[in-house]
Amino acid sequence: MRVYVPLTLPGLALAHKAGELGPGPVVAYGVTPALREWYVSDDIEELEYAALNRAAAASLRLIAQDPHAARQRVVVAVDVADMDAVMDPDRGLDASALGEVWIAAAVPLAKAAAVHVDAEDAEADVAAAADALGAADQGDGDAQFVVDGAEDHELLWYGVQEIPGLLA
Repeated sequence: MRVYVPLTLPGLALAHKAGELGPGPVVAYGVTPALREWYVSDDIEELEYAALNRAAAASLRLIAQDPHAARQRVVVAVDVADMDAVMDPDRGLDASALGEVWIAAAVPLAKAAAVHVDAEDAEADVAAAADALGAADQGDGDAQFVVDGAEDHELLWYGVQEIPGLLA
């Protein structure tokens, strides 16, 4: 199963140094039954793209919690055994947890298929979205519009071998 692990650039640096995503449990996003039902598609590429976007939204939350993190969302795509990606049955239908899975143990970075990162031109919108996230969570429509502005930016694809360049 392909899962998408939300990070920040400092989190990616730690993972690169350790050679793994973790320690466990690692929160990731994948094509779960709830995500399939929400997205209403049988196209696996579309579903994986939806899971990637869920991870990007989780990365934004991590950025909002870390005032020192670069304002670029980071998602690592990793292939794990289906049985290793476990859904929380209590959160399965929670809209904020759509696609969320937990991986009990650290995941070797060698299992990563790709890294997705915002382009530098997205930084201002991502910074504004991180600042507006709390108000958006409280139902502020204007703040939600700002958060949605970050989602308008596509994450760029990088090979795992390009991580040192991303961190430089």
